[in-house]
Amino acid sequence: MPAFAMTFILTLLVSLDPGPQDNHPVTAFVNVSVIPMDTDRVLRNYTVLVEGDQIIAVGPRAEVTIPDGAMRIDGIGKFLMPGLAEMHGHIPPPSQPSSEIENVLFLYVANGITTVRGMLGYPGQLELRERALSGDLLSPTLYLAGPSFSGNSISSPEQAVRRVHEQQKEGWDLLKIHPGLTLAEYDAMAGAAREVNIDFGGHVPADVGIEHAIASGQLTFDHLDGYVDYVEGDRGPINRIRLKKILQKTSDAGAWVVPTMVLWETVLGVADLDDMKTWPELKYVSAQTVSNWVRAFENRRSGLPSDMTTALNIADARMELLAAMNRADIQILMGTDAPQQFSVPGFSLHREIEKMVEAGMSPYEVLRSGTINVGRYFSDKDDFGTIEVGKRADMILLNANPLENVRNISQRTGVMLRGKWLPEEEIQRKLAEVAASYGNGMKKP
Repeated sequence: MPAFAMTFILTLLVSLDPGPQDNHPVTAFVNVSVIPMDTDRVLRNYTVLVEGDQIIAVGPRAEVTIPDGAMRIDGIGKFLMPGLAEMHGHIPPPSQPSSEIENVLFLYVANGITTVRGMLGYPGQLELRERALSGDLLSPTLYLAGPSFSGNSISSPEQAVRRVHEQQKEGWDLLKIHPGLTLAEYDAMAGAAREVNIDFGGHVPADVGIEHAIASGQLTFDHLDGYVDYVEGDRGPINRIRLKKILQKTSDAGAWVVPTMVLWETVLGVADLDDMKTWPELKYVSAQTVSNWVRAFENRRSGLPSDMTTALNIADARMELLAAMNRADIQILMGTDAPQQFSVPGFSLHREIEKMVEAGMSPYEVLRSGTINVGRYFSDKDDFGTIEVGKRADMILLNANPLENVRNISQRTGVMLRGKWLPEEEIQRKLAEVAASYGNGMKKP
């Protein structure tokens, strides 16, 4: 995979200043149906109070007193759920224009994504994490992997160890693994990571293999990397004996998977290009970017005719793997690898849920992968992912119940980001500005 496959070329600098904080000390969602995401349930006619960036009360309307001066948000007929997460996202490097970085971060927020795990760090990027937390930047809460460990960046076990210690001292949240590491380099990295207590995740280098990576403590396996090879999915029907074995090992280790289903069909060259070219969210990237994506896909497809059967086998095996992992209660995290080819930040999540549903996941199971599961994954760093007292106030107010149809997550009334309320009208206004910056202002967001 390319390290960062999306380049925005801005024709207009777009301000995404988060603006002054509300003067109301408390925000109250009144008479709302709460989807707490601790279980598959809806709590009707509830009131939820937020102060600062925390939820301070959740209860039946008659039992929660709303303080004088609180900002009231009418929840009648609406559904309040936790904010979602992009667990394999990318943030432009600091060398890109600041307006470009702000656009990407806002596109996540606009779609109710309030947490992003950035999976490829760049020098100087940690400042963004702090600016997001301070409210200086309209951005999801960021957890950032450092510059990756790959065959290009690591040339010896000793260098791998040094890089682990450097990134731990610099304050990165995790280590990103790319292909190309030798077994010795990977083992050196894993050993050093355990010593300094920093997580690592991402790809599975060919020399390492999925079994060894699981045994070494790799925490996340992104793109289902390593699994397809292990179950011989490129050859046709997957090996059921090996599938059962690797699912058990994954479960026993407490490892997590980030499937990124839609993007991988693009990478494999089996997606429908004519359909992708019609996606409305392409208005939020430049025409040159879309042209580059189309050309890259066509080049990939042109090399596939002799191997299209293998590509289709892999795509089918990935769907079967996701379905089997869900049935086996493997820990799944929502992620799309945006920005990447045709994966526009935030909007790509809506594409991803379609594939998750196609794999047999229920609405609750899909939403769990982007809410409570993410909170559990980051439980040593913060407290969020459900609607409960003391949790970080990241929430989405919806016009329809997503537990009945998970696609209803697009039916927003607004997004609350660390206690700051963003009504849908404001979100749409800013989306229109982003579209206009790419010459797409005549199209409706």
